[in-house]
Amino acid sequence: MNELWSTLAARANIELSPEQYEKLSRYLDLLSAANERMNLTRITDRAQAELNHVADALTLLPFLPPGSCRIADIGSGGGVPAIPLKICRPDAFVLMIESTQKKGKFLDETIAALGLTDIAVVSDRAETAGHNPKCRDSFDVVTARAVATMPWLAEWCLPLVKKRGKMLAMKGPKVAEELPLNVRTLRFLGGGEPIIHPVDLPGTEHRVIVEIPKVSKTDDRFPRPATEAKGNPLN
Repeated sequence: MNELWSTLAARANIELSPEQYEKLSRYLDLLSAANERMNLTRITDRAQAELNHVADALTLLPFLPPGSCRIADIGSGGGVPAIPLKICRPDAFVLMIESTQKKGKFLDETIAALGLTDIAVVSDRAETAGHNPKCRDSFDVVTARAVATMPWLAEWCLPLVKKRGKMLAMKGPKVAEELPLNVRTLRFLGGGEPIIHPVDLPGTEHRVIVEIPKVSKTDDRFPRPATEAKGNPLN
């Protein structure tokens, strides 16, 4: 699997060091051990975890800006894609937004165990983080995987993205049902035209990365409070 990880990193002109390979593998060890105590992932087979967690996360690397940048990950759960991205891009600051406290605790413990720096966890809902002055309009990239459908993701992610940044949503075959997003909605959120990037990952099918550039400021009304938005996605 190291060969695949190396190939995916090379697409972003990154050459992984032995220490980075070790940390990626150690991360999966920690995830597997914690998964026996709480529900972090449905994948229990090691080879599948190497493919569907680490390798899948590394498909985002070519879409990250070079040099120092700020990345936020919505609904980080067990830490994918945030932790593999941080390991491969030590020059990036990464914020994991996870509302479930026990998952947040696992993420904090994993950061410490791996000796990672410039990475943090905030135990908050995306709707709240989007109005936090320390988070709003402050990230070059906001990522999300297996969190929600595109209308919800756009509302939660784009307020966090700075102008000329982007959101990157990792999606499966149902993405066709979630797109296109309403042009008026995207305008309110400050988003531009979505760009679909097919994902070339061995043993997987119909995976894509949906990139939405941030072209203008998000309307102050968004994201809506959870109580107001419940059952009413933007369309």
